[in-house]
Amino acid sequence: MALHEQCHFFGLCPILTTIALPVRLRGIFALLLVTLVWGTTFPAMKDLSIHFSAVWIVAIRFSVAGLLLSPFLLRAKVADYAAGALLGVTLFVCYMLQLSGLELTSSNRNAFVTGLNVLVVPLLGLAMGKIPERKIVFAIVLAIGGLFALCWDGGSWGAGDNLALGGAFCFGAYIKLLEVMSRKASNFMVLTAIQIIVVAACAGAWLLVWELPRHPLNWTQFSTDGASDFFNFLYLALVATASIIALQTWGQRNTSANEAAVIYAFEPACAAIAAFFWLGETMAWRGVFGALLLIAGMIVSQWTPRDKDAVLVSG
Repeated sequence: MALHEQCHFFGLCPILTTIALPVRLRGIFALLLVTLVWGTTFPAMKDLSIHFSAVWIVAIRFSVAGLLLSPFLLRAKVADYAAGALLGVTLFVCYMLQLSGLELTSSNRNAFVTGLNVLVVPLLGLAMGKIPERKIVFAIVLAIGGLFALCWDGGSWGAGDNLALGGAFCFGAYIKLLEVMSRKASNFMVLTAIQIIVVAACAGAWLLVWELPRHPLNWTQFSTDGASDFFNFLYLALVATASIIALQTWGQRNTSANEAAVIYAFEPACAAIAAFFWLGETMAWRGVFGALLLIAGMIVSQWTPRDKDAVLVSG
């Protein structure tokens, strides 16, 4: 399946194929759209959490998305399976650490600590001998300030924060891995399908080994709750998982991991905006200031001096 056909399958053609911009900038816009959609998952997950545990939400969400994408496995190569499996396991660990931490602390603190993955990516790059650009360092400082203003609610450091910090490190590692593996993959849709199916398999194993022995399932209640939350699950599976992880994989294939980390730091602000429209929750002025700092960080990460532009044009 050609790139145009793959994008048309997910309704992403207007973003990836018709915008008259360089591929790198289209990648930036793709990741910004990913972050905006991620923000809408928080109110959807909040609605679902009334009836379902975190691992059930992950299992159902990724199983439906994996079923949709399973035809792409016919084109997979051995290297794609290895890369997708590593990405899938890493992504599953990210989810479980973040959601387990959320049970022990406030959502604001969890969002702030998880957002510290913006520091992990350049540190991993530095460990690999790659020094980040000055604009990226400045953008990260702005992003951390924005996260602090938007999310931090004070209090002492606890076990929930440790779990969230582990999730932040894993997500930073995931961003770096995705940058490398998406460029080596024979087909980005194959890589997307494999990692989604691996997340679903890990969640299924977690249910069998840990969740169900402790909390036996009432199938009658489960089916009733599932029917009432059908559209939330459908949105999470089709839009926020199958489509958006495909778009994320394509976007990171055409941008750097440092740029991606700065853009992803805007997720708490996107979540606050989505909560305002979806749940009627309001944001204090400190949150608005934090969101503006995050936007400033994204702008700085893409800023190119005019003299550099001239060199690029003449070259």
